[in-house]
Amino acid sequence: MIQRTSELSVRRQCELLELPRSSLYSKPVPEDPEKLQWEEDVMAHIDYWHTMMPYLGSRKLVTKLHEDGLPASRKVVRRLMNKMGLRTIYPKINLSKRNFKEAIVPYRLRNKFIFLPNQAWSIDITYIKRPHGHMYLTAIIDWHSRYIVGWNLSDTLDTMYVMDAVKAAVSAHGTPGILNSDQGSQFTSSDYKQLLKDYHIVQSMDGKSRWADNIMIERWFRSLKVEEIYPNEYANPRELRRAIARYINEYNTLRPHEALDNRTPASVYYASFSSGASEEMELAS
Repeated sequence: MIQRTSELSVRRQCELLELPRSSLYSKPVPEDPEKLQWEEDVMAHIDYWHTMMPYLGSRKLVTKLHEDGLPASRKVVRRLMNKMGLRTIYPKINLSKRNFKEAIVPYRLRNKFIFLPNQAWSIDITYIKRPHGHMYLTAIIDWHSRYIVGWNLSDTLDTMYVMDAVKAAVSAHGTPGILNSDQGSQFTSSDYKQLLKDYHIVQSMDGKSRWADNIMIERWFRSLKVEEIYPNEYANPRELRRAIARYINEYNTLRPHEALDNRTPASVYYASFSSGASEEMELAS
């Protein structure tokens, strides 16, 4: 820290601390509250259109925003999508943007017959709008039963919160054979990959921008937002967390699912264990 009363000159103190002298005189420019609120409004509309039409790219989102009375440039839309952790998904592999990073792992669920709980889970993150800001929801769904096995709500996209969701799910329900995700930075991070290795979980990733590879959790996010998030406002994170917890409990335990022969996710998930099928799962994985 620079001390103007020190025997050393300010210049010498800056040299010792390897600080430019100009930094002593520069003042941070406060962010414009109106601009921040405008960005929050734009992100809320981006989230809505991405939820309803996840195949819309930044160019078409610009058009939708203009129709909504929120003119924004494509550069701004891309920046905000990146801030929200959103990626456009396509009905087939986008060959012009293949990702060859070493951190990417193969998609391991193609043509795989999932007939028991904990054979495969999917994990993803979604943006949640609040009246004064936003939060991020990480959720994990069991492929066989559509049961939400874990979730976490945070105010950043930090990998730590994603890992917390995985730890909570494993603590409550045991380890899955495979855990699938998209190619987001949280899921390609060394910390996340090591966590799965420690649990002996096989990691799987969607093909680049493949719409169907993680569709189960994407559909659940859409249901959550349309039925719970969009119609309501939450005064604080605690209210939002309680609402999500209530929705997940009702979804898991009370709502019949057509794909499950009108049974609830919880009844399908736990019935397999009670019938002794969990032993067969280890042989089948």
